[in-house]
Amino acid sequence: MQPRNMSMSGVVDLAAVKAAGEAKAKAEQARAQRQEGGADAAATGAPLVVEVSEATFEADVLQRSAEVPVVISFWADQAEQSKQLNATLERLAGQYRGRFVLATAEVYANQMLFQQFGVQGVPAVFAVLAGQAMPLFQGAAPEDQITEVLDQLIAVAEQRFGIVGAETDPGAAPAPAAAPPRPATPQELALSAAHEALDSGDLGGAIQAYRNVLADEPANVEAKLGLAQAELLRRVQGADQQAVRQAAADAPGDVQAQLAAADLDLVGGHVEDAFGRLVDVVRRTAGEERDSARLRLLELFDVVGPDDPRVAAARTALARVLF
Repeated sequence: MQPRNMSMSGVVDLAAVKAAGEAKAKAEQARAQRQEGGADAAATGAPLVVEVSEATFEADVLQRSAEVPVVISFWADQAEQSKQLNATLERLAGQYRGRFVLATAEVYANQMLFQQFGVQGVPAVFAVLAGQAMPLFQGAAPEDQITEVLDQLIAVAEQRFGIVGAETDPGAAPAPAAAPPRPATPQELALSAAHEALDSGDLGGAIQAYRNVLADEPANVEAKLGLAQAELLRRVQGADQQAVRQAAADAPGDVQAQLAAADLDLVGGHVEDAFGRLVDVVRRTAGEERDSARLRLLELFDVVGPDDPRVAAARTALARVLF
């Protein structure tokens, strides 16, 4: 069975989407400074695998993620499966020769990191690109699926953030020979243009571009996710947060006020609050108002991603109040 979140198109942090352009600039600046100093990963002998702690997280993960994708594996000594996964990831780090680095974090020794990343259990694997975190997968996984996700991560790092890990550790086993690059399809070019519009803050252009992709490929998960994010960001753009929240508090029966507050909840990272607010609106309303709340909730599910456990819980709650 395929592990949960075994995809780069799973949960995407809205803050990462909004900051992608800035993060890419910072990554390019970091590489330029490194090149001016005549240093690179090979010259400095930077390790491909590190055991990270809360004290070293800033240097080993955040700072290094401006130059190379950092994969974080959360593990526990009592969880044999997590130790086996670490062994596989360490071997792959050698084979990929610096295209990504691996940081392992023991959960009991790093409770703060465990909580900040919202880890549901071990093993759990995340990535950090230019200081932006994203989940990769949870649970054990076959090596071919792990390499597929790593390849996607490396491609996203280069295309969206301009991060390309320098080859290092020449004594390691060489990476498998890469197939000759194929030309991008029109759909891939359109999706890339949509991502670039979203990263640059052109929300109207991004929305139209994602809709163009979906017109040709209605089942394109990445385009659905991007469209949901862009539409959410446009809805909250320029909103007076205090006024929106006050209106929702003053008029709990005002469906539009609750929808606006739920949008702000989600953008602020309060996912359960956003879902709970809309489930409650569905429970208390009927007709067009109920349908408006239900559809907005489904849109927010798309923003967070179908594999997130909070989405699964909210879907169950929604079904209870509907049926």
